[in-house]
Amino acid sequence: MRYFSALLLAGLLAGGPAARAQTAPVGPKTDSLNIRRIFDEALLRGQCYENLRYLTGTIGGRLSGSPQAQLAVEWGQRTMEKAGFDKVYLQEVMVPHWVRGPKERGEIIGNKGKGVAVAVCALGNSVGTGGKLRAGVVEVHSLDELKKLPDAAVKGKFVFFNRPFDDALIEPGSAYGAAGDQRRSGPAEAGRRGAVGALVRSLTSARDDNPHTGTTNYGDAPTKVPGAALSTLAADRLSLLLKADPNLKFELEMGCQMLPDAKSYNVVGEIRGSKFPQEIITVGGHLDSWDLAQGAHDDGTGVTQSMEALRLLRVAGLKPERTVRAVLFMNEENGTRGGNEYARLAQANKETHLAAIESDGGGFTPRGFAVQGNPEAQRKIVAWAPLLRPYHAAEIVPGHSGTDIEPLEAAVHPKALIGYDCDSQRYFDIHHTAADTFDKVNRRELELGAGSMAALIYLLAKYSL
Repeated sequence: MRYFSALLLAGLLAGGPAARAQTAPVGPKTDSLNIRRIFDEALLRGQCYENLRYLTGTIGGRLSGSPQAQLAVEWGQRTMEKAGFDKVYLQEVMVPHWVRGPKERGEIIGNKGKGVAVAVCALGNSVGTGGKLRAGVVEVHSLDELKKLPDAAVKGKFVFFNRPFDDALIEPGSAYGAAGDQRRSGPAEAGRRGAVGALVRSLTSARDDNPHTGTTNYGDAPTKVPGAALSTLAADRLSLLLKADPNLKFELEMGCQMLPDAKSYNVVGEIRGSKFPQEIITVGGHLDSWDLAQGAHDDGTGVTQSMEALRLLRVAGLKPERTVRAVLFMNEENGTRGGNEYARLAQANKETHLAAIESDGGGFTPRGFAVQGNPEAQRKIVAWAPLLRPYHAAEIVPGHSGTDIEPLEAAVHPKALIGYDCDSQRYFDIHHTAADTFDKVNRRELELGAGSMAALIYLLAKYSL
């Protein structure tokens, strides 16, 4: 998934009147008419929603290396071929093959032996427990707090990372970024200190019993210990009971394991540019998802929007002057192998990439785009905001673009990396949970997002950066 810290738009335009004078002018009236044609097609005959219905309902969750991931690859290739793109092909990539195993169990056990079952799930890439694992618990709220504890307070226990989202932050993605280190690195750091495992509060503001999975990274940690996510209600209960009984035990059972790497693919479809085919604009989302649900918002919406953006241009008769590629990246969730391989091949083939766009923040109501790139490219994109404003997609801010397209920066130096930005207030309620299902997606919001992406691609392909 994508997150960024929005900055003030004024910072983007820093440089005063001289800098503003260099911005590219908004295009002729035909641009407004052409963008209207894009949105008419998206709203009246859009295919995003039905494509997503099939991906989520027929194929379902698509964890890298799984049979469902392979079915999704075949579906993506077939769908783009039916859309009539000029070229559709696969890029082979070896991906991690982690399996969750039987449903996880977690239980708080008091000093009288009475147990309270709580909602847990394994963190992605975690090792299993090898049966039932029972130990005491020490609660911390940061990695720094763990470092300050004496060895005796940690050794042989579960480390319970209980830092909540900062709900004072307006952008939930900022709260996700701030709290995420305890999930990514918590189990590794717990293992370094002699703990038997790590329990991590789910990364969400929601108060419910849906535990949120997500990748944990062991790095070079000499000892790998199990890492599990607790639902927010479970975390609150454990914290409360710990205060009353510091000697309570927690029992965890997880059967997850890492299997040998598996062969998979990025799926690529392209429309060749009419004037500058050697210049490439990439638009994409990640085809893999976590296995707890259908992977609807994360990132089925981004996948279907990326394919739809190209279809909208084609059906509207707007032949792009630069080559446009839709890329369905494999393995964003627990390895980013697909994004790295796409960038490696782009570099090896000496490709020229003008820009790349990623949709990986859900399929909610459009707001605009977050832009990474040189200031001149950013100013040019900001100058197109009036053309996007009628469709509520005109917020152009500096920020994080997307995990899958970021490797392109070092590999081929595109002028801009761009993240599609939508209303994220509800996103982290369902992110990485069993609740990420098709029924949470609104058709109009989804199709409007595809139209917004297609409109920006149209402008990039016509005017460059």
